[in-house]
Amino acid sequence: MPVPPVIPAVPAADRRRPWLVLAVCCMSLLIVSLDNTVLNVALPSVRRDLHTSVSGLQWTVDAYTLVLASLLMFSGSTADRVGRRRTFRIGLVVFTTASLLCSLAPGLGWLVAARMLQAVGGSMLNPVAMSIISNTFTDARQRARAIGVWSGVVGISMAAGPIIGGALVETAGWRAIFWLNVPIGLAALLLTRRYIPESRAPRPRRADPVGQVLVAVLLAALTCAIIESPHRGWTSPLVLGCAAVAGCALPALLRYESRRTDPLLDLRFFRSAPFSGATVIAVAAFAALGGFLFVSSLYLQDVRGLDPLHTGVFLLPMAAMALLTAPLSGRMVATRGPRLPLLLAGSALCASAVLQALTFSDRLPTAVLVVAYLLFGTGFGLVNAPITNTAVSGMPRAQAGVAAAVASTSRQTGQVLGVAVLGALLAGGAHTDPAAFTGTARTAWWIIAGCGAAVLVTGTLTSGRWARATAGRTARRFAAEETAEETKEPVNT
Repeated sequence: MPVPPVIPAVPAADRRRPWLVLAVCCMSLLIVSLDNTVLNVALPSVRRDLHTSVSGLQWTVDAYTLVLASLLMFSGSTADRVGRRRTFRIGLVVFTTASLLCSLAPGLGWLVAARMLQAVGGSMLNPVAMSIISNTFTDARQRARAIGVWSGVVGISMAAGPIIGGALVETAGWRAIFWLNVPIGLAALLLTRRYIPESRAPRPRRADPVGQVLVAVLLAALTCAIIESPHRGWTSPLVLGCAAVAGCALPALLRYESRRTDPLLDLRFFRSAPFSGATVIAVAAFAALGGFLFVSSLYLQDVRGLDPLHTGVFLLPMAAMALLTAPLSGRMVATRGPRLPLLLAGSALCASAVLQALTFSDRLPTAVLVVAYLLFGTGFGLVNAPITNTAVSGMPRAQAGVAAAVASTSRQTGQVLGVAVLGALLAGGAHTDPAAFTGTARTAWWIIAGCGAAVLVTGTLTSGRWARATAGRTARRFAAEETAEETKEPVNT
């Protein structure tokens, strides 16, 4: 009777290693995500302590998201070339050091500069961490579980951020929100050295420094023109100059990127209606989020007179619903496609903003406020999964990562614009006059309602049969071009 072969047992350490890698990557996501939510609760305290204006608060938020949006795609392609672990470790060092500098900032200019340095480090964390996860979890089912855990960390940070931020600001001041990043960042750095393997892309994309500069100039000039216009005026040389620079940078970017073999922003993606729709939806949804957090934090503390801790408690219904509906949205996308969650998300975002636009006052009943926050959290929780799914829908596997990076950049760009536009609107009435704030805030809520409507309409138009057909044609075109490049044969148009 033959003796069955002995199958060696897989050491427990080897079985645990992928999940340790995931834990380290989630630590980086946690500090980057918490940094956004806790800061919004601290904005009024920052303004009082540093004696700054509403535009100063806008720069405190937008300096980070602006640099992050500009560098996400560049950092991802750099990690593919020089090594993902190396880039990830550099990002942790930069982000942790910049967080410490933020806590020591003696004035607004120093704080904004440290926030920009934070964003440089942050751009090397989340997109690179997702690449590390994809290369660590090679089994499709395990990878899906890992990405589910990764997505859940965003919901946790949104739910815990307002409470943690409020408690820290109330007990130790606004500088304490940046101290939180230091021990987590140092722990992640040590664990990265021990557990995360090095990896590179088999065919990394070539650097595109000109495209990178054009993207940064476009976003910076547009943001500066919007933020500075309320107190300088639209006819000031600075505002007119920034608007002119943005107006020149956009066509220059489109013309230059269309001629490159490995562009930073591949314009061919936009032949796919689902991809174009995902870009618009990401900008609209995250503009709504940036505006919601900015307006709500100022309203709860400056108008209703709440302390930072109670402000966090008021924002908890929004964050809790986002945490609960995010995994539900993922299951809906898997079973029924992206259309239903997009329609529900747009409707909920729009309903929340319309409710506040119609009822907004300095003594808005708490029940109405809670309902509006629950609706907003529901809409925002539902929108994230279909954005990523729709962005890569029909794309070849080789292009899916780049498409997802463009979607991530669109998210950050939307948040930059939301804070810039609504902050500029509130700049004249967000100080000590509740009546002035209330009047301008109603207009702000109508703009946020328009963002929700954009999610609803765009989701409807770009998730049907016609849209899927354009995605299929785009995928086939990419596949033909890749085959032609390998065989050196021309592609028939």
